[in-house]
Amino acid sequence: MSQSGTRIQCVILAGGLGTRMFPMTETIPKSLLPVAGKPFIDWQLAWLASEGVTDVVLSIGHLGQAIREHVGDGSRWSLRVAYVDEGEHLLGTGGALRLACTLRMLDPAFAVLYGDSYLRVPVASAWDRFVQSGAPALMTVLRNQDQWDRSNIIYEDGRVLLYDKNVRGPKSPSMVYVDYGMSILTRDLIERNIPENQPSDLAQLLSMVSHQGLLAGYEVFERFYEIGSPEGLRDLETYLAAREPAQ
Repeated sequence: MSQSGTRIQCVILAGGLGTRMFPMTETIPKSLLPVAGKPFIDWQLAWLASEGVTDVVLSIGHLGQAIREHVGDGSRWSLRVAYVDEGEHLLGTGGALRLACTLRMLDPAFAVLYGDSYLRVPVASAWDRFVQSGAPALMTVLRNQDQWDRSNIIYEDGRVLLYDKNVRGPKSPSMVYVDYGMSILTRDLIERNIPENQPSDLAQLLSMVSHQGLLAGYEVFERFYEIGSPEGLRDLETYLAAREPAQ
């Protein structure tokens, strides 16, 4: 349990091919790329444990066995880690969650983040906001104003009024927020809206929920980092070297 006594489960979507990081990711899964002296997933798991997460489900696929062998049961980080393996037939971010649901790996509510994201979310606080909202989903958001990525969210008073990951061309002046990279969802939302054994995009589900007025939001104020691109990896290494020098 976390310090507050709450079991907090987080799914890490780490099954992708990592094509923007080829040729490195042809032989090393993106989660194990070296970042500031450690495999990237070490940074992720240490952060999650420090934020009160107790249980992790690693959704793996491409070169997933290497991730399984490195992380093991998660006890090095005082976490309980379980695995869902898509193999080479990847189902997308939504499909991976549906597979975890089918295999009865998901708690009634769980957090989810991408396998290439390094975030600074106060997870327990976001979790409390999710519970208080009564909504089936919560998305963490950053007032981005197109700085780190193209803004794709209209957010106001704890609600995501519109989320459109694929926004193109002119957009509302109110669309100044971006998806920060962690969401909290109910298992029921996945069961009811994502079909089994079919590729599916989690972003499409969250967009639909925003149109229904059912997507809660939690604002974060520190920029996100990622290793999905060479530029992103360099930025993260610079940040970590200054903040937490590798031991």
